[in-house]
Amino acid sequence: MKEVISTTKAPAAIGPYSQAIKCGNVLFCSGQIPVNPETGEIPEGIKAQTAQSLANVKALLAEAGASVDNVVKTTVFLADMSLFGEMNAVYAETFSEPFPARSAVAVRELPKQVLVEIEVIAAL
Repeated sequence: MKEVISTTKAPAAIGPYSQAIKCGNVLFCSGQIPVNPETGEIPEGIKAQTAQSLANVKALLAEAGASVDNVVKTTVFLADMSLFGEMNAVYAETFSEPFPARSAVAVRELPKQVLVEIEVIAAL
């Protein structure tokens, strides 16, 4: 059975999707772009944008009673693969061993012209 997980501490869904869906003991979080949910602002630079995207992910995890320690898989979408190193430095400050499995890909374009979007799957 699917359960919708939503919070005002992460950007609201702007289309026909949920911020996150809990199915059994698995949480699927939609991709989080670096929009500050309180102000609607997008920080400048890949490091600040990665930090904001991860803050949004953490808010969804917390709403489901979880934390980054529950994350088993992440997908990172980058506007340009040259941003990988700086993104990875911020990412490494968030996750600890055993690190979740991860894919990181460059895409042609992201919503609102942001530099990064991060989605996660967590075991609850």
